[in-house]
Amino acid sequence: MGIIKVNNIKLYAFHGCLEEEAKIGSWYRVDVEVKANLQQSAKTDDLADTVDYVHLNHIVKEEMATRSKLLEEVAQRILDRFFKELIMIKKATVSVSKINPPIGGNVEEVVIILTKKR
Repeated sequence: MGIIKVNNIKLYAFHGCLEEEAKIGSWYRVDVEVKANLQQSAKTDDLADTVDYVHLNHIVKEEMATRSKLLEEVAQRILDRFFKELIMIKKATVSVSKINPPIGGNVEEVVIILTKKR
């Protein structure tokens, strides 16, 4: 078993319950960790034998572009696509952070973390 991480994917998106968030948007950070058997790819040096982190990033970007009220829903959509499209994944964790959330205070970020296993 091995771990592949894609950290600090920065995106501008329009998630949130407030109408202003739908109009003006804000910055987000997504971190991804997937567990898979990486022994074969370590031997073959072949992309077909591993989880392609370019594909992971592509899924994150597409799902972040679809507006949701809650970050939980966005993180769940990302996880669901990981498991649908990348059969090698055994376990995945997705962290979605809203930078400078509009919650009436000096808050750097809010973070939602979801994990799914096959």
